[in-house]
Amino acid sequence: MEQLTSMPRIGDKALDFEAVTTTGKLKFSDYNKGSWVILFSHPADFTPVCTTELSGFAQEKDFFAKNNTKLIGLSIDSIHSHIAWVNAVQEKTGVLFEFPIIADIDMAISKLYGMLQPGESETAAVRAVFIIDPEGKVRLIMYYPLNIGRNMEEIKRTLLALQTSDTNKCAMPLNWQPGDKVIVPAPKTVEALLERKNSKLEMVDWYLAKRSLN
Repeated sequence: MEQLTSMPRIGDKALDFEAVTTTGKLKFSDYNKGSWVILFSHPADFTPVCTTELSGFAQEKDFFAKNNTKLIGLSIDSIHSHIAWVNAVQEKTGVLFEFPIIADIDMAISKLYGMLQPGESETAAVRAVFIIDPEGKVRLIMYYPLNIGRNMEEIKRTLLALQTSDTNKCAMPLNWQPGDKVIVPAPKTVEALLERKNSKLEMVDWYLAKRSLN
């Protein structure tokens, strides 16, 4: 079986591509410029789990806009299928998928991003999520199988965690939520160690200290 070698990893530059989407043709690097992007794939249009997922993304458009994040979906369906599905969902539920959905009919982008995983399916993309920062770097990757829908709250949480970490040069503990204390990087010199011991940080041990961002 052919092995995919171009799958991006955390820290890699996001692989560029041009695509036909439900909002017109676009070049990914242009779309990504100056904002965070969540690139996500779904197995197929007109399927139940995918309908709940894309509806969930659409209903969070204000959250993503507030946090400088664009959405872009993908499946191995034609543009006509996408448009028909968008129309059907809006007519039945009132939810409109305003973000672009890539028509990856030749599977080129799915293969480029490792969304086609033969052990799961050779013709449908798994439920992949790539969070990409404004510099075009892949910061987080999630994969879900065909039969399990994603957790929207976790996608939102990890996006905010990445943004907060970048702004404050810190790390996030288990189950971090906005407003929780963050972890301060461990000291790398004896001088820094002594400074930490005399600080007002919440000390669990010399290498594990927390602080509030408020």
